[in-house]
Amino acid sequence: MDGLIAEEVAQNAWQESLKAKGSFVTYLVDKKLADPSAIAWAAGHEFGVPLMDLAVIDIDSETVKVVDQKLIQKHRCLPLFRRGKKLFLGVADPTNLAALDEIKFQSNHVVEPIVVEEHKLSKAIEKALEAADTSMKDLDDGLSDLDNLETVNEEDEGGASQSDAEDAPVVKFVNKMLIDAINKGVSDLHFEPYEKTYRVRFRLDGNLYEAASPPNVLAPKIAARLKVMSRMDIAERRVPQDGKIKLKLSKTRSIDFRVNTCPTLWGEKVCLRILDPSSAKLGIDALGYEPHQKEVYLYNLAKPYGMILVTGPTGSGKTVSLYTGINILNLPDTNICTAEDPVEIQLPGINQVNVNPKVGLTFSSTLKAFLRQDPDVILVGEIRDLETAEIAIKAAQTGHMVMSTLHTNDAPKTLTRMVDMGVPPYSIATAVNLIIAQRLARRLCSQCKKPVDIPKEALVKEGFTEEMLAANTTFYEAVGCDQCKEGYKGRAGIYQVMPLTDEMARCLMRGGNSGEIADIALKNGIWDLRRSALGKVMAGLTSLAEANSVTIAE
Repeated sequence: MDGLIAEEVAQNAWQESLKAKGSFVTYLVDKKLADPSAIAWAAGHEFGVPLMDLAVIDIDSETVKVVDQKLIQKHRCLPLFRRGKKLFLGVADPTNLAALDEIKFQSNHVVEPIVVEEHKLSKAIEKALEAADTSMKDLDDGLSDLDNLETVNEEDEGGASQSDAEDAPVVKFVNKMLIDAINKGVSDLHFEPYEKTYRVRFRLDGNLYEAASPPNVLAPKIAARLKVMSRMDIAERRVPQDGKIKLKLSKTRSIDFRVNTCPTLWGEKVCLRILDPSSAKLGIDALGYEPHQKEVYLYNLAKPYGMILVTGPTGSGKTVSLYTGINILNLPDTNICTAEDPVEIQLPGINQVNVNPKVGLTFSSTLKAFLRQDPDVILVGEIRDLETAEIAIKAAQTGHMVMSTLHTNDAPKTLTRMVDMGVPPYSIATAVNLIIAQRLARRLCSQCKKPVDIPKEALVKEGFTEEMLAANTTFYEAVGCDQCKEGYKGRAGIYQVMPLTDEMARCLMRGGNSGEIADIALKNGIWDLRRSALGKVMAGLTSLAEANSVTIAE
C-alpha cells in the first residue's frame, strides 16, 4: 500500500478481512487504518486502474439497472456509465476479479473497473439503489404480500379467474402502466374496455392522454389483475367496487392507488387515483398562493376555532390545500381528527378515520364521536348533507377548528350553497372564517414557451385593466418540446381566498345572493378566480388560453 500503513498492520487487516469474508479496502476504511482518498490513489496507481471522484459524477439510474442489485450490494460496486457494450464499474478494491467476472456474465457487458473512494462509494450505492427502486422487479417485490390471496373460481365463460390475474404478460403490463404513471406524474389511470378496442388513458396535468392500447381480449384479465391487487372480489362484476393498492417504492417512499371498478356495456372499467403522501408535505409556498392570499390563509389557520372551507371541482387540489394546512397545525400539543371517504393522504400524528356508510360509520356519526375525543382540529372530507353541515358548524362554534370541502364554483356561492342545504344564515355567519375556491392551470414549459404579441383590445376584453397593462408584461404561449406535453409541464394553483367579513355576514343574513357577496369581496380587494388566473398569466406561469380553459372572462 505504498507505505500508507505498516506491513504488519496490513497483514493482520488482510487476515481479518478474509475471516469476515469482506473487502480488504472496506476493512481498512471501517477500522480507520488509512485515509480512503489515499487508499484509492494507491490502488489506482498500483494496478493501473483509472481513479475518479464520485462527487462529480451524475449516475444514471438506467445504467445502475444493468447490474442486479444483489450483485451491487454483494460486491460493493456501482455501474457508473456505459459506452456501447462496455460498462464502467466503480470499485474501491480493483483486485476483486471474481466480482468483475460475475458482473460481466450477468450484465452481458465488457466490464472496466474504475477506482473510487470507499466512503463515497457506500453512500453512492445507497442513493443509486433507492433511485432505481422503481424497477419492475422491485414493484413485484412490493406486491409480494398479495400472492397469498385466496383463489376465486369463476364459472362464467367470459369471465376472468385468479389464474388469469396471475398471467405473466398481464402482470407485466399492469406493472408497467403503474410505474409509467408514477414516473410521469400522472394523477389518474383509466382502463377502459369497448366492443372492439381497449385503451389505457393517463390524466396528466388535468388532461387525458391515451397511454396504451392492448388487445381487447385482455380486458377481463387486466381488470382481474387490478382487482386482485386491490383486494376486491374478482368474481363480482355486476356492481361497482372500491379498493386500494399500496406500492412501496423505497424504504422511505410509498405510493397509494385508490381503485374503483364500474361495470360498463363491454366490461369493467377500472379507474385508479394516485395518492402521493409527499404532496401534503410540499409546504404552502409550493402551492402557488399569492403573498397576500397566503397571509390570509395562515392568519385564519392560527385561529383557535371557526371553519375553513375549500371548494372546487374534483381534481382541483382541495385535499392537498387542506392537508398542507393540517401539516402546519400538526404539533405535539394539538389533537387532530379527520373523517374522510376514503383517507387519501396518511400522515403520522393525525387520527384518521375512513367513513363506512355500510356499517353506519357516516360523516355525521364520526363527527359526533370526534366531539367526545377532545379534538382541537377536525377535518371533514366533504360536507354532503345537512346533518354533517350542522354538526360541523356547531363544532366550529364551540371552540374547535373545523376544515372541510364543498363542491361549488367559487367562494361566494359556497355560502348560498350552505343556505340551500338548510343551514341557517346566522349559523354560517358565526362559524365560517375563510373560504378558498381553487382551480389548477397547466404551467408553461420553461424550456420552450415563447413570447406572443396580443392586441391591447383583446387583453382588455379578457379582463385586464389599464393598470395591469401599464406594467408592460410579456405574455407567453405554449409550443411543445421533448421535455413537456403540448407545451405544458406541471400545474399552478389559482385561488380565491375570501375571509368572511362582517359586511358579507350581514348581507347573508338579510337574504343576499352570491352576486351581492361577490361584489362586497371585490370591493374589499379580494381577487376572484379570474383575477388570480390573469395574475398567473402576467407572471409568465401559464398562457391566456389555459387561463380561459379554467376560468371564465366576465
